[in-house]
Parts: sequence; C-alpha cells; structure tokens
Amino acid sequence: MFMESMGNKSKLAKVFLYQNIGFLAIVGLSYLDEFFKLPSLIFSDHPFAFVYRRATVEVLLVLAVWFLVSTSTRRIIERMRYLEKFMRVCAWCHHIDYKGNWVRLEEFLRQGFDTPTTHGICPKCLAEQMATLTKVNQRKPQPIKSV
Repeated sequence: MFMESMGNKSKLAKVFLYQNIGFLAIVGLSYLDEFFKLPSLIFSDHPFAFVYRRATVEVLLVLAVWFLVSTSTRRIIERMRYLEKFMRVCAWCHHIDYKGNWVRLEEFLRQGFDTPTTHGICPKCLAEQMATLTKVNQRKPQPIKSV
C-alpha cells in the first residue's frame, strides 16, 4: 500500500513538473522571439528593433496564467492525495480492498501490518447478544412434565 502511494505521488509530481517546464518554455520563447528576431528570420529580411516592453508584457501575462494554473493544479493534487489515503471497505461484507484484492479485515491486518488478530466481543455487543438470548429463552415453550 505504501509503495502504491509512492508511485502515485511520483506520477502526480511529474504532472506538476511537466506543467512548470511547459510554462518556462513559453516564457523563454517569448524572450527568444524578440531577442533573435525570429519573425524576421522566418518571414522576411526586414530588421526590427527589440521591444522589451512587449516581451515583458507577454511574460507577465504568461506568469499570471502560470500562477493560476499552478495553484489550481497543486490544490487538485493535494485533494487527490488526501482521497487516496482512504481505505475502501465493502459496505456489505466489510472486506478491504488491499493491493487490488478484496480481503477480510484479519487478513489485511496480517499482510499489511504483520499484526495477528483474535476475536472477542465488546461490552455493547455482549449486552445485545445477552438480551437476544434472554428473549429467545423466554419464547421457548416450557416442556410439559409427565406425571
């Protein structure tokens, strides 16, 4: 289970890393576009001046979008990590989803935590069972004694 969670964390970290690399590439291309005069190299021989203001505005806009997207992505990843910590338990038989297999709680504790288990009864359940037993005993017809 721990190793599964580590694999998911690395996948989520890769998403965040790729997103940041993409935005850095956009910022870099914005400045390279102006610095090397890429439009004039591609489309014509007319030189033009490097306009720092235009590139700076473009970069500031990209950084603003980057901040919004990065914040949203971080919040989504944190929420996913929180939800992945939940253990899935069958609502009917109470088996636990452990590494893709549905196992009994006792087996889960033995495999996942190397914890042996034994059975007992809590005071509340004991009282309920005793009350049920008393009701059943009161309903039974008394045997007739032969004289």
